[in-house]
This record gives sequence, C-alpha cells and structure tokens, in this order.
Amino acid sequence: MQPSRKAPYQETLVPPVLESVKTKDSAKWETREEMDMADSKESTGSQEPLSPAARLLHAPRFNCTILAAIGCKTNINPGVIKMGLEQTLMKHPRFSKKLVIDDNKCGSKLKWESTAVNVEDHIIEPDLDPCMDSPDQFVEDYISNLSTIPLNLSKPLWEMHILNVKTLDAEAIAVFRIHHSLGDGASLISLLLACTRQTSDPDALPSIPARQRAGSHFSGGVWWLFFAIWTMLRLIWNTLVDLVLFLATMLYLEDTKTPLKGAYGVELKPKRFVHRTVSLDDIKLVKNAMNM
Repeated sequence: MQPSRKAPYQETLVPPVLESVKTKDSAKWETREEMDMADSKESTGSQEPLSPAARLLHAPRFNCTILAAIGCKTNINPGVIKMGLEQTLMKHPRFSKKLVIDDNKCGSKLKWESTAVNVEDHIIEPDLDPCMDSPDQFVEDYISNLSTIPLNLSKPLWEMHILNVKTLDAEAIAVFRIHHSLGDGASLISLLLACTRQTSDPDALPSIPARQRAGSHFSGGVWWLFFAIWTMLRLIWNTLVDLVLFLATMLYLEDTKTPLKGAYGVELKPKRFVHRTVSLDDIKLVKNAMNM
C-alpha cells in the first residue's frame, strides 16, 4: 500500500465536548444506604434494554445488517480513519455498546451494555493485490460474502472494511457493515453527515440542498377547506381499498406474474449485491414494456 498524504479530514476532526462526570470518589455519601444506591445505579446505568424493533431484528436466524459502500477519490489512509472514528462515531452510545444476554428466572433478555471499544477490532483492511484482473467483480463478491457472515456479538455490532483497490468508479472503497438494530438507513446517513466537515470550512457541517416546496393554490378560505376535506376523503378511501386488497391477497389472490417475479423457492437462494450505473431511459423502457 502506498504511503498516503495527510488527508484534509485529519485536519478537520472536531473533538466532541465532554462534560465532567461526578463519581463516588468526588462525592460525600452520608449513609451506607446512599452508597449502595449509588452502586446500584452505577451497575444498571451501563445497561439498556432493547426496543421491540431491535429485539425483532435479533430473532434467531435473522441476520439483518446494513451494508453501505462508499467510493473515494484517493487511497484510504487507515490511520486517519481510525483517528476520525475515535473522535466521532465511537462517541455515539449505540456504537460503544455491545449486545448481552441477561439470563434470569423470567427468561433471557437482550440488553445493550457499555464497553471499551478498540477501534482496531472494527477496522478491517485485507491485504489486496492492487493489480488484480477484475477489481469491480472482487468488490461485488466481497460485499456479497459479508452479507452471509453474522457480526461478532462480543463487540459493538459495526465494522468498516477498507478496500484500497481501484475500480471503475473510485480509487478505493470503504464498506460499512452495521447491524440494523443500531438504526435505520435515514438515521445512519444523518449520523455519517454529522461526523464529517466541509473542506473549505473545518468547523461547518456539510451543506445539504434544501427542497423548495411549491406554493399551494388553495392558500385559504372556502377553497382550502374544500381541498382539505377532499384530501381526507381520498386518504380514507385509498386506505380501505388497500386493506381489502391486502386481505384478498392473503386469502385467495396471487401476485401478478411478471418477468421480474422469481420462481417458487427463490427466497431461499443466496443473493448478490451488484453495482451498476443505469440510465433512467432504460428504467422507463422496462416500465413501458411491463405496462406499469
């Protein structure tokens, strides 16, 4: 791997502001009961029960992870990435807690437990040949293979794989593998943006274009009231139609047969992640051919 230059990101890391924490040594407890209460709060404060959605995502044989590949214009310097993660992502509570199983008389309960995070355990950089024959195919195979391997439960459920191999679209690829119980796609994208800064202004967050909403023709008066009532009636009608169709599909209706529908048992076959750049005109051509 070629030595990389000092990346601009290294200069733009903004350490978070940490508040002082009051400990037992810095406080004066008057009674033994207060000391025991403090110990109890301290022992349970590091654990947090999983939400119902998170428990569902940890059901047996339900390996649900989020894979995100990010292309870079230059080779990725692992040292800079580790420094950046230590000062940004690892400060987030979800990324510094591991999953534990609490066995008691009432059964097993899943909980988040705070732990010391070693960034070396989460940054994976395989030894790759930069002159390989099919780098794009290798990246696809690598990501597809990650989807079949469960995450290690002995550490926080996230990883970052650094692939310093040149593809058609990037000089290097960074692959995030995060368990879905840590967050959904929208929240993780927001977190990723919050961990970055502008190259022109190291103290500023990335600027996101604001969506301009078109002005409504029914801005007030009787027409606005009529439009609101009509919209509500349409919403109720469409909801009832969707509910009836859903129940009918469960009872006797079958999915529409199209060229894109797989054969029986396709859900049990292994899947692949394929990256392609396609034209919107081609998408419209498929849409017109299928009469959709």
